Amino acid sequence: MKLKEIYTNNKNFPLISFEVFPPKSDDKKLIEEIKVLKQYTPQFISLTYGAGGKGNKSFELLNIIRNLGINVVPHFTCITSSKKSVNERLIKIEKSGIENILALRGDIPTCESDRHFDFNYANELVAFIKDKTNLSIGVAGYPEGHIESPDLHSDILNLKKKVNAGADVIFTQLFFDNKKFYNYTEILREKGINLPVIAGIMPIISKNQLQKMTSMARVTIPNIINEKAEKYADDPISLRDFGIDYATEQCLDLIKNNVEGLHFFTLNKSYSTAKILDNIKGVR
Repeated sequence: MKLKEIYTNNKNFPLISFEVFPPKSDDKKLIEEIKVLKQYTPQFISLTYGAGGKGNKSFELLNIIRNLGINVVPHFTCITSSKKSVNERLIKIEKSGIENILALRGDIPTCESDRHFDFNYANELVAFIKDKTNLSIGVAGYPEGHIESPDLHSDILNLKKKVNAGADVIFTQLFFDNKKFYNYTEILREKGINLPVIAGIMPIISKNQLQKMTSMARVTIPNIINEKAEKYADDPISLRDFGIDYATEQCLDLIKNNVEGLHFFTLNKSYSTAKILDNIKGVR
């Protein structure tokens, strides 16, 4: 089922989905984690394209996940790719029976020789996919603005370009303050962007994970999270459990405010996400 149909035809909100990434080595552990997540009947699992769009085995892993009976949404980056190579991969994706794609610019490579200049921005990729395929297209949204954008207003103007190019659904970057998400969606509606906006949720698993992810994105860290990260710096189990409790409260509040979907960044681990879903089971 296509993304636009998933979020238009299914009113049993909030819809649940997960993100995983291709592991560096053996896929077996990831598949076992996905089997746990499958019990929560996700609408789909999205699979990242791999760092810099290089050296990944995402297509093979997509088929493994599909063979488990789960809908898949591959991520697709363009900054390191030519139009020719992008078109070849799109043909391969459609021929496999996949109906959806998450279109992203991707990280600008540190080595200039790794970059192609056929695509500079995600809206160009969205327009290319829309022209060449029948895929339903998801795009990224940033409740506090993209880290490279000067401000939220500029970032939303860029999002509108992606919407106008043919996007069907918006998946947000992680956030820890729901007020940022509500403010963001309100501004989008004021700007005439009426696509489904799906909340990106990342359970706090470790202090290193928190520091790494927030260094790569513009995300406000509430004081309580900083305090607990320091308090449990040498107690990873307690920090993980705090992360579960915090994300549970986030999700409950989002559900109360009629969020259309919860998209969990699992970091290839099922435990925290499964616990959160168990905690909110009665209100879904």
